[in-house]
Amino acid sequence: MEHIKVEDLQSFVSEKVMVAILDKDGEEQAPFVPKEIQKLELCPDNTHLRIYFDRRNFFAVPLTSSVSCDETEWTAFDQQSQLQYVIKKRG
Repeated sequence: MEHIKVEDLQSFVSEKVMVAILDKDGEEQAPFVPKEIQKLELCPDNTHLRIYFDRRNFFAVPLTSSVSCDETEWTAFDQQSQLQYVIKKRG
């Protein structure tokens, strides 16, 4: 697994996706929610990647998270919080 790279998520921008944040065991903390990624941006202190769903709503994933991805799914695991951030393209 690698750390977060913005370019890994570029193919998800402007796509209809399902997003969820899961606990360390992969159990849902919240259900998968349909969204559309509007933009990607580093936070001001360069510690997190902000994934925006509109002008104000985003989730921030620590840049040190371990990432796995393919054409249809991107997953980041943050060791410190033991949370998994999952984005799946809707098809």
